[in-house]
Amino acid sequence: MSMKTIGLIGGMSWESSIEYYRIINEATQSRLGGLHSARSIMFSVDFAEIEALMHPDGWEEISRELSRAARALEQAGSDLILICTNTMHKLADQVQDRIGIPLLHIADAAGNAVQAAGLNAVGLLGTRFTMEEDFYRERLKQNYGLEVLTPDKEEMALVDDVIFKELCRGIIDDASRQRYIDIMDRLVSSGAEGIILGCTEIGLLVRPEDIRVPLFDTTRIHAETAVDFALTAAET
Repeated sequence: MSMKTIGLIGGMSWESSIEYYRIINEATQSRLGGLHSARSIMFSVDFAEIEALMHPDGWEEISRELSRAARALEQAGSDLILICTNTMHKLADQVQDRIGIPLLHIADAAGNAVQAAGLNAVGLLGTRFTMEEDFYRERLKQNYGLEVLTPDKEEMALVDDVIFKELCRGIIDDASRQRYIDIMDRLVSSGAEGIILGCTEIGLLVRPEDIRVPLFDTTRIHAETAVDFALTAAET
């Protein structure tokens, strides 16, 4: 069986982009067997340039940069697009409007996975943008009927610091893992039936056995959703 070509906007950070590539190819090999691997194209940005623009006046420039990457992937032959980071889905609708192929939204992949597990309330960890702003939480609430719990302000700052100062730099620290576990435990005590790892690097730090409720690793969920889409679309 052939498959559609998956376009990946990566580099945010490259630590998680590696995981996308690995998971997509593992899922393809599992589905098709033999020596099969995924048809994919990656456009990897310089995250230092993107991160420097993550302030109120910089998001439009980030939108233009991601849109340029998406159009380049489309012109190179991609049939669908993944933005390999949760935070940049703040701009997903703008990017989708500038291309003619589907952009698979990471929050939709997560919402479908939580719904399939039969849960109603989830905790959400991610960058402060993902935890505080409406673009992610409201999509989960409006489209999937989920109650979304987030850490308090101090905990949000800690989660965000670990992402940018450690995980995006490839630093995996046991003390930070324990701090994340403590925050997840408090979310569970507040009613979370599962935890969405709403940053594509968090799965590098915490594991399913670290918490007593289901973990939804958006990197894996998003990557596997792309493979399902690419194979299903190839059949039609």
